[in-house]
Amino acid sequence: MSVPVPRQRDTPATENGQAVLPITPARPPSDPAAPQALTLLVIEDDPAGGLTVPEILDADGHRIRLRTARNLTEAARLLTPDVHCVLLDLSLPDATPRGSSAATDTAVDQLATLRQVLRIAPGHAVLVLTAEADAERAAEAVRVGAQDFLFRDELDGRLLSRAIRYAVERKRADIAQYKLAESKLRAQENARLERGLLPNPLLEGSDLRFAARYRPGRSRALLGGDFYDTVRTPDGTVHAMIGDVCGHGPDEAALGVELRIAWRALTLAGLCGDELLATLQEVLEVERPCDEIFATLCTVDIAPDGRRAGLCLAGHPAPLISRPGRPARLLPYENSGPALGLLPRARWPRRQVELGGTWSVMLYTDGLIEGRIGAGKERLGQDGMVEMINRHLDRGLRGEDLLEASVTEARRLNGGELTDDVAVVLLSRAEG
Repeated sequence: MSVPVPRQRDTPATENGQAVLPITPARPPSDPAAPQALTLLVIEDDPAGGLTVPEILDADGHRIRLRTARNLTEAARLLTPDVHCVLLDLSLPDATPRGSSAATDTAVDQLATLRQVLRIAPGHAVLVLTAEADAERAAEAVRVGAQDFLFRDELDGRLLSRAIRYAVERKRADIAQYKLAESKLRAQENARLERGLLPNPLLEGSDLRFAARYRPGRSRALLGGDFYDTVRTPDGTVHAMIGDVCGHGPDEAALGVELRIAWRALTLAGLCGDELLATLQEVLEVERPCDEIFATLCTVDIAPDGRRAGLCLAGHPAPLISRPGRPARLLPYENSGPALGLLPRARWPRRQVELGGTWSVMLYTDGLIEGRIGAGKERLGQDGMVEMINRHLDRGLRGEDLLEASVTEARRLNGGELTDDVAVVLLSRAEG
């Protein structure tokens, strides 16, 4: 069965079952301005060898390429990525094997073939061709998923050309809308997961102010290998921690969450300093996916009066402290211990640090300091970070604003998104 449209004087040349119509040579794909000729795959069962079509032009006046298939098996073979639209004859016999349970269902479902086409061509625009007497079935085809329908008796080249362009654009819009809805749903799910996986600081009864920023390095990742937490124990001591599991995959992110939860449980149970870190190392050794995985860690235990702190470093960058009237600087980091998971029976010295009355202590992971500066190989480093923080302090930035400005500037200096995870925690005290 052929579509009753005006025939061309010259029969188009064919190659491997595909009608080849003259088109304007396309520019290389790398050229964004290059016009792309549309390709139409026609699925119909005319034993004479396919449809005879008039000159079908796209919006730029280029002739549309044609491919023909007499059944779904041929259609699946010809449905390559360069096909933009499928024209399905609804009178095509159903392709479901006789005797199968699906064959019985087809007696009721007159659009079974269309449903199969939509399954094998989920990213392609689909037009259906039917008789005018089947208007109700044509409308149902659109409800099932076709972009539009055409009546066989009214079809001509101009109408078909317009329908193809409309179907392709509508399909693109549908895909864009689907991706937008999917992105919104993923953002909502991530927000719910983030509330469950990132910690809520336990600081009830403390006069310290808490702020934090977290940015995973992996694209679309919810969490990376960085982790942090802050809790206040019954004796009034505030314990803060930040850590970094080496690597950037989901296994490292999961291990970071496990270490954070273990740290909180052990801290609330009364462990601190070297004893706490040794126990965390045991947890890491049991939970890590391979022996090469290690984690750096920094813990700060702030005395109930808020004027002193104990500092332990396990291969982690030293925190930064700022006080009124003085430039920010790094806390002492001599005699720090190794990263967790590197050395069995390692020790982690605990150093006493005087904080004073009014201060801010910033804990951070190396993602903040390892970003590059401009196009060169030079990295921001700890010295560059201290200078950056002092500039923001001079501008009067504090708390959340200080952290946001610091992470934003590190990204800007890097010339784009930072490749490593970034976590920053800020604890502040104002003497009243």
